[in-house]
Amino acid sequence: MNQLPVELKAVDRIEVLTIIDNYVDVLLENTDVVTRPPHAKGEEIPTDTLLAEHGLSLLVTLYQGERRHTILLDTGYNQMGVPHNLGQLEVDIEKIEAIVLSHGHMDHTGSLYPLLDRIENRIPLVVHPDAFLATRYIRLDDGRKLRFPQTLKKIDLETRNVELLAKKHPTLLADDTIMVTGEVERVTKFEKGMPDAIMEREGELEKDPISDDQALVMNLKGKGLVIIGGCSHAGIINTILYAQKRTGIAPIYGVLGGFHLSGASFEPIIEETISELKKMGPKVLVPMHCTGWKAIKRFSEEFPSAFILNSVGSRYTLS
Repeated sequence: MNQLPVELKAVDRIEVLTIIDNYVDVLLENTDVVTRPPHAKGEEIPTDTLLAEHGLSLLVTLYQGERRHTILLDTGYNQMGVPHNLGQLEVDIEKIEAIVLSHGHMDHTGSLYPLLDRIENRIPLVVHPDAFLATRYIRLDDGRKLRFPQTLKKIDLETRNVELLAKKHPTLLADDTIMVTGEVERVTKFEKGMPDAIMEREGELEKDPISDDQALVMNLKGKGLVIIGGCSHAGIINTILYAQKRTGIAPIYGVLGGFHLSGASFEPIIEETISELKKMGPKVLVPMHCTGWKAIKRFSEEFPSAFILNSVGSRYTLS
């Protein structure tokens, strides 16, 4: 793995808009960090609303002096939710400079093709090469295996108006203000990935480490790193440690995204994850998507000043 240091430029402000997530609550209040979508734009309550699903999509905008850059991380589960919410939130998709897929699972790639149909300009699409693996399964307790749908096909993307960047090592975007981690090193003892995830290679079944898992990393001027995970199959602590290692920047200001701490296989590591996060001291902590209710509740208890409950349409402003 390429281990050269990454020169990540600092930015003045970071905005993260939740296009889709597992949860929506139109009654949440604003804070100095998060702005919730308005109840109405005129004098009547609307007849349509934002949608939630078991998927994730985040619009990330960075401000550096007079410059502004916008990228999209992930595209949700089905082909309806993300396009619908982009319209509800009045997002100009032509301002999206690049799309990053955190990994190849269907709940992060679902609306990719409909979005590409609507974007006129040729833009980079950043993925890990293993995101195109076709034979991936979840093994059930009774011995059966469920196959992941292959929603991402390289041959299809090669005919689209995208610059396909399929890399295992870090990729810099937006005038070197966003680092896509590429493949994350697994160094913690407790983050062991999905134990029931398997894959077929040369006719044999083996454990699927979900090596395509990657995250976004930004450097907020004077405050430290802001890290956004998709599912964090590599482990959110591994992801943070890797971001620190590759950028040479130690302070952690914000950690957002899916932390994959839901279910019987992952709930046992909630407390270890909290313990390690406390050492890092993030000022903003926003668990999303596959983090799970039990973990989210514990984060709210252990990080009372940093924790924010996410909801579709929430806009986070870090400065």
